[in-house]
Amino acid sequence: MASSNSKAAATMGEENGGGGGQTIPPRQRKGFGLRTWLVVSESGESRLEEVGKHSIMRRTGLPARDLRVLDPLLSYPSSILGRERAIVVNIEHIRAIVTAKEVFMLNSTNPLVVQFIDDLKYRLSLSTHQETERDETEMEGKAEPSWGRRRRSSGENTTASENTTQMANCSKVLPFEFRALESCLESACRCLESETQTLEEEAYPALDELTSKISTLNLERVRQIKSRLVAINGRVQKVRDEIEHLLDDDNDMAEMYLTEKLSAFDHTSSREENFSAIKEEDERAEDHNVDNSSDIFNVKPNVDELEMLLEAYFAQLDGILQKLSDMSEYVDDTEDCINIMLDDTQNQLLQMGVMLSAANMILNSGIAVVGLFGMNIHISLFDAPTYRFWQTTLGTVGGCVALYLIAIGWGKKKNLLSV
Repeated sequence: MASSNSKAAATMGEENGGGGGQTIPPRQRKGFGLRTWLVVSESGESRLEEVGKHSIMRRTGLPARDLRVLDPLLSYPSSILGRERAIVVNIEHIRAIVTAKEVFMLNSTNPLVVQFIDDLKYRLSLSTHQETERDETEMEGKAEPSWGRRRRSSGENTTASENTTQMANCSKVLPFEFRALESCLESACRCLESETQTLEEEAYPALDELTSKISTLNLERVRQIKSRLVAINGRVQKVRDEIEHLLDDDNDMAEMYLTEKLSAFDHTSSREENFSAIKEEDERAEDHNVDNSSDIFNVKPNVDELEMLLEAYFAQLDGILQKLSDMSEYVDDTEDCINIMLDDTQNQLLQMGVMLSAANMILNSGIAVVGLFGMNIHISLFDAPTYRFWQTTLGTVGGCVALYLIAIGWGKKKNLLSV
């Protein structure tokens, strides 16, 4: 009886434990790794997606170590990483993954991030509108009669608006990934430029006020300004170094041409399908086609577009660094000026101390004379008339003053005193 009860209790315990083991782990795994991502398409439309880390890795082709760069809880230096199917951007407040079709960003309520998203959507929608107008213009140009094209080519009755339209049509629209990268760089540079300008408006008046009046409050303000200056300078330098690193390596820039790599991959896939459909080709022809398809990936695209884009923001960051350098030099000059003023004040205090010490020494000599006459010893001078007393007193005072003047004159002659 007891054994049957114990078996029943053990069975119930196993069922309860088994039920808990089946329900608890799924609850823990349900939200594990899920984050809300803001996805912006190439048409400028945005949507929120709650996906996991592995799903993002499959869609972007990024390893886990590159996703750690985007973790807001971790502190990584500024970096722009070009990968096979995506670009990882981590500069200032921008933490994004740029592919050939979409931009992934962690959902954030930071006002700077919100402004960046609005600018990115506006830029992409504007580019899409320009591409649509260009395609319509090209279709109209193809549908135009031959006599109209000959008339335009001969230059007859060509207006300025037509020339402008032709020039606009000749301009090439940047690929999607470069437009997104440009938005990231523009947002970061705008943020750094704004902080630098704000610091300039606060720094120069505070430094001038400190020069005119040295006080604890002014010194504390300048100390805080110098700390902010060093911090901003370091941030600008990191972004500038990252862009300079990309400009120095053409291979890294070539990796960022995602649209061309995607089109080359599609072209190669279609060629391989056509080649496999032909049954009569010999083995040598197949090897030659495979070599040609592999050569497509080995050929690096022209990096002039990306180089011009990066050089523009590199020059802008150089200008910001120059402003910070000028501000830093002004701070150093102010510190030197304050040190000179403090040294001069210290020298004046030392001179005053020397003069007071000399006066004290001479005054002590006069006190010694008075003490000598104050001794209880009877001399003939005590029986002299009253005017002799005043003569002795005035002589003692005059002697002290004369000794003091002689000491001051000797100090000025030896350049020990500047009074």
